[in-house]
Amino acid sequence: MIRLRRLLRLDAMQDERGMALAIAIIFGTVIVFMVATAVTVATSGIRKSVTDADWNGSLSAAYAGIQDYEARLSNDTGYTQYGNPSAPFSASSAGLLTLPPTTNDALGTGASGSWASVPDTDGTAKYRYEVDASKYYDTGIIRVRATGKVNNAVRTVTASIRQQGFIDFLYFTDFEIQDPQITGANVTNCVKHAWEGTGRTRQTSANPNPCGEIAFGGGDKIDGPAHSNDTMRICDAQFTSQITTSNPNADPTTGLRYSKVTSQNAACSGQVFPAGVSQPAFTSTIPMPSTNAQQKAATRYDLATNRSPGCLYTGPTDIVFNANGTMTVKSPNTLYTQTANDDSSAGQNTAACGTPAQLKSPAGATITVPANNLVYVQNVPSSPTDKNYTSTTALRDTCNQGNGVGYPRAGETTSLLSSSPCSYGSRNGDAFVRGDFSGQLTVAAENSLYVTGDIDYQDKSSDILGLTATNAISVYNPMKASSCGFFGTSTCYSSLLADTDREIDAAVISAAHTFQVQNSAYGGGRGTLTLYGAIAQKFRGVVSTNGNGYIKNYVYDSRLKHTAPPKFLNPVTTTYGITTIAEVSPAYNVNGSCVQKSGVCV
Repeated sequence: MIRLRRLLRLDAMQDERGMALAIAIIFGTVIVFMVATAVTVATSGIRKSVTDADWNGSLSAAYAGIQDYEARLSNDTGYTQYGNPSAPFSASSAGLLTLPPTTNDALGTGASGSWASVPDTDGTAKYRYEVDASKYYDTGIIRVRATGKVNNAVRTVTASIRQQGFIDFLYFTDFEIQDPQITGANVTNCVKHAWEGTGRTRQTSANPNPCGEIAFGGGDKIDGPAHSNDTMRICDAQFTSQITTSNPNADPTTGLRYSKVTSQNAACSGQVFPAGVSQPAFTSTIPMPSTNAQQKAATRYDLATNRSPGCLYTGPTDIVFNANGTMTVKSPNTLYTQTANDDSSAGQNTAACGTPAQLKSPAGATITVPANNLVYVQNVPSSPTDKNYTSTTALRDTCNQGNGVGYPRAGETTSLLSSSPCSYGSRNGDAFVRGDFSGQLTVAAENSLYVTGDIDYQDKSSDILGLTATNAISVYNPMKASSCGFFGTSTCYSSLLADTDREIDAAVISAAHTFQVQNSAYGGGRGTLTLYGAIAQKFRGVVSTNGNGYIKNYVYDSRLKHTAPPKFLNPVTTTYGITTIAEVSPAYNVNGSCVQKSGVCV
């Protein structure tokens, strides 16, 4: 019995030792698994950290490519002609791009093509970019696709780069004075910025405003960015967006940014700037071209850059836009609607611009609005070698006596006009424009441009119009004189227009003169002038005087920050800025070969 109990105890002890061993083995296995898992997690974390760094770095490298191209444009505005025509993204720019004379490694393409290295990365981070210049000569926009690479990570971005210019502002002026051509002010003493040397001739008690300086006054609301190369006068006006001014001579901390005075030099207050802004900010001067003559080149058929030349009209030209995307043009002095050579010694006609017979007819030529293009209205040439030449014997040079397209209108008093030395001249390159606009177009006048009625976009998301002139751009406001007062001893003026209010949907530039309301001091109030777009002018123009003319309602077309009317006018000194940038699917594999879809490089 005793022996049996001993045997049972021995078996139990052996069972306990076996259980302990099993438990030890189980726990040991768990610990091994935990250690292995920890090592695996730590290792994968390291790999993930490296992968994330490469992934982020490749995007930064792509951005570096965009910045490199933008920097090259800033140093050489002619760099727009350079790119790799063999790159997939550049296929639509055939004939417009060539490789630069100095090697640029970023223009490589394909598996054997080069990559540029991001500075200070020991060649670890690389980029290459492709250029699409197919829209540059129409809109001033270049598209760039840049691909960045770090080890096995590749990412791609696309960016739109546009010339920065006048249409970055709702309101732009070079000089804060009225056009001396209108006021008769002394050009030598007045046509200078207030900050230049001794500045403009200042007021005296007898003549408080000898140069015709204009102030932003009560009721003026500028609903968009504004800039002046001059020192502004601001009196009880409201600015809702960025406002900048130029003054190279000023101390950046204490320099005069604007004057708190009226046009008559009376002190005032009540100016309203955007929240957190107490005064305009300083920025560099933006120089204006003296004419818009360079735009005429867009109508030449012998230039490789003009894959679709615009329309050239000669002498006074009336243009009425129609809501169906057509326009009716009357231009009786036009002989050829497109020319070639620097002296226009060759010419051709195209039905797309209207035939000369149609343009001379009372009904005019009704044509489709040229797509993404330009219409240029030139003065009647004085050179016999020019294909649009008409001698002064055949076409006498007259002013205010009938220009062949209906101006001046019957009963119009022309003695008030002073917008140009010869208003409504029979040989002037004047454009008269109005109507319901549908399309993308710029109308440029070598002389003056008159807005003779409303210009309304049919679709404000897609329609875009530019209006440029060397001389004044005037809102047409014809007057009729009549006797009034006691025994008819006075002269009164009334508008010949039956409507009130005026809307202009366009980006507007007067290169050498002004944007104004014609006869703004006569005829009583005309309602509200609404401009949706942008205004740029060399001299400030008058819109209303003592209750006459129009009340201003100017609204910025925000699309002008990233696009422009076709073949528009740009500053003398051109700079470029990125308007949009976004990541897209990678364009290249790690080995440099292009990514393909359906057997075609993307």
